[in-house]
Amino acid sequence: MGSSSWIRLLGVVLLVVGCQFAEKAQGMIRHYKFNVVMKETKRLCWSKPIVTVNGQFPGPTIYAREDDTLLVKVVNHVSYNLSIHWHGVRQLRTCWSDGPAYITQCPIQPSRVYTYNFTLAGQRGTLLWHAHILWLRSTVHGALIILPKLGVPYPFPSPHREKVVLLAEWWKSDVEAVINEAIRSGLPPNVSDSHLINGHPGPVPSCPERGSTLKVKPGKAYMLRIINAALNDELFFKIACHKMMVVEVDATYVKPFTTDTILVAPGQTTTVLINTTDGTSGNYVMAVSPFMDSPVSVDNSTATAVLHYIGTPSNATTVPVETPPLDATSVATNFSNSLRSLNSRKHPTKVPMQVDHSLLFTIGIGVNPCKTCTGGARIVADINNVTFVMPKVSLLDAHYHNITGVFTDDFPAHPLTKFNYTGTSPLNTQTERGTRLYRLAYNSTVQVILQDTSMIAPETHPIHLHGSNFYVVGSGVGNFDEGEDEKGFNMVDPVERNTIGVPTGGWAAIRFRADNPGVWFMHCHLEVHTTWGLKMAFVVDDGDGPGETLLPPPFNLPAC
Repeated sequence: MGSSSWIRLLGVVLLVVGCQFAEKAQGMIRHYKFNVVMKETKRLCWSKPIVTVNGQFPGPTIYAREDDTLLVKVVNHVSYNLSIHWHGVRQLRTCWSDGPAYITQCPIQPSRVYTYNFTLAGQRGTLLWHAHILWLRSTVHGALIILPKLGVPYPFPSPHREKVVLLAEWWKSDVEAVINEAIRSGLPPNVSDSHLINGHPGPVPSCPERGSTLKVKPGKAYMLRIINAALNDELFFKIACHKMMVVEVDATYVKPFTTDTILVAPGQTTTVLINTTDGTSGNYVMAVSPFMDSPVSVDNSTATAVLHYIGTPSNATTVPVETPPLDATSVATNFSNSLRSLNSRKHPTKVPMQVDHSLLFTIGIGVNPCKTCTGGARIVADINNVTFVMPKVSLLDAHYHNITGVFTDDFPAHPLTKFNYTGTSPLNTQTERGTRLYRLAYNSTVQVILQDTSMIAPETHPIHLHGSNFYVVGSGVGNFDEGEDEKGFNMVDPVERNTIGVPTGGWAAIRFRADNPGVWFMHCHLEVHTTWGLKMAFVVDDGDGPGETLLPPPFNLPAC
């Protein structure tokens, strides 16, 4: 009797990394349980209780394969409302499981349970999951690894082993207290006290905190799945005396290229291959340092871990690595400009050649009056001069059930006020407020020019789009020039992503097809900017054919 017959006959349940498997026609059904609990955790010589999943920090890694279905039961044992976002998962027709609180669901209230149910249709690669409410993402996050279908090889040499490298930030004080004080005062929040690699900062001044260790064998190829789960910092990553071959970003394959430094913005992932030297021993520093090329305060600490060759003597020294300067714009730009989609027969590039909606979204910081704030003003953020106001009920629920008064679908396609976006900041830095969405017909094509502005201060912005990947067809510095800059668009092999870093004082052009019905959030993945209102949403209407409509809400969807 064949193995598949045994499975059908016996209903075998395989246990792999804590995940239960069951058969399904297009893939496996994989069950996970997330118990959200408080746990006392020590980092940087400072002990504090933090919100965790299953008591782990970072959270557990989810493993699945392309076209598998995930059922993740989330049980909320803490006093905070909670929701989980599966960052980069397209959620085809399952917008109810996307996760951003008050956008696609009401949050899971304390002592309540919700099961996310979605299929990883046509996706494979490195993604992440994280809390999508308040600032809980700082500790509630983990890796989501989607392996290719069984028997399908990588489009690059198979590694000896795969390792997850999770980057994050750490505050000595309670993170929710940090942002609550900032909201009360109207001023920027305190920056983090350290960066982390797999939950540890490595040795820092006045604190001999032990860093994480990545053990490798000489003469082998290793895949590093690098994920930036930090709240507010774009990060450089380097390994002493080792080059990295970039093979994938945001769960999409790219044309391989070699570099000694990668840049990963919050919400982005980068998968690299490294080759360990045959016949070599030693310890080599892996370093994470911030990137910021504008006069904005960031955590300027460097986190370190060790790449340890198995067999290295215990008294061996650790080889250091030189990190890029904080404002290493050329290093960041060179990395971003090297990214190209694979565009092969098996992995074609499907960038829309014509667009139905051509949008210009200015992004920046403003100041609005506030009677109770320090100095009588509050820092806000906006897209097209609109500071987004979070609703009291889920936007998706309002859309699906035609509930009026929750949002309008008149989000401006262009800035409400035109000015020299990257020149001298205008005297009026106030913004409008509203819960305004932009409506798209099913299967329509969209181009968005994301334009940074000099309002208060220019700054790089990692913009994340839910529900769709997009192609980055161009980017540049200064104000976007429709007549000239479009001539240089890459329509052959532009990189495909779900999160794009808009250059400081510059612009990025993205294109996507609205073939996924529902309400889809787009926001800056710097959590401070999201809190200030740098966010909006697209509402994509149902299509006419089979498989073109949003599925009904699940019976156990949380209520507000």
